[in-house]
Amino acid sequence: MPTASDSTQRKILIVDDSAFEQRVLVDLLSELPYKVSVAFNGLQGYQLALANQPDLILLDVRMPSMDGYTACRLLKANPVTQDIPVIFLSGADADEERIMGLSIGGVDYVSKPFSPGELAARIQVHLDLARRVSDRGRQASNDAEAGATVAKTGDSDPDAVIVAAVKRLIADNLATLPGLAEIARSVGTYREKLSQIFREQTGMTVFAFIREARLRRGEELLRDTDMDVQDIALLIGFNNAGNFATAFRERTGITPSAFRASIQQRKTPQA
Repeated sequence: MPTASDSTQRKILIVDDSAFEQRVLVDLLSELPYKVSVAFNGLQGYQLALANQPDLILLDVRMPSMDGYTACRLLKANPVTQDIPVIFLSGADADEERIMGLSIGGVDYVSKPFSPGELAARIQVHLDLARRVSDRGRQASNDAEAGATVAKTGDSDPDAVIVAAVKRLIADNLATLPGLAEIARSVGTYREKLSQIFREQTGMTVFAFIREARLRRGEELLRDTDMDVQDIALLIGFNNAGNFATAFRERTGITPSAFRASIQQRKTPQA
């Protein structure tokens, strides 16, 4: 259990649309030396995180306006908030829900109803881990830290954050990407707006970026693994090896098999 000496002024942000759940959490944390703030949905929580820089966020999943997954994607895409530990606290306890929360950047996933003692312990563990990482970073180089601070402030443009979140979503889901409207909803915007800012930020459409990301990943797998071309095609989101081969040849001028053969030939020692 934390003491006043090791937790004074540690700030925790609770993001939950249930007033009852908020009271339960505030009552629990008020017994500990934390400074607590609350938000009622993901968007409000994201905005408060930007403004107040909490040390840890307790984040519900199912909320109106913006759910917890969307808020987490934005938090992790923004250099200003990406290092804040996020603990998902949700009644949604299916395996896929937990996997989703952890894969998009949550450090933990606690199911409701929870044990107050266990939750308090988990909070303290992640606060301690985050502090150790921060301390190591400061010790590594004060000059580097100062430069990173400037970069973080400059890179927090809202449109840039959305585009960064989309890029990560695409990279993590090449095989099973949803449609553009669902991608936009997953980062808290709508299709037309996403199309506009993505082109402004990257100079290409979302679909062109997806195609390029798939082909780059395919090239990596051809170079670094022995996977069959068909398996690679399915893994990166093509329906079959033929479609992958056509797209790959258009981009590189050679087929996947020829590309792999050329790589292997360069790796083979010459007699």
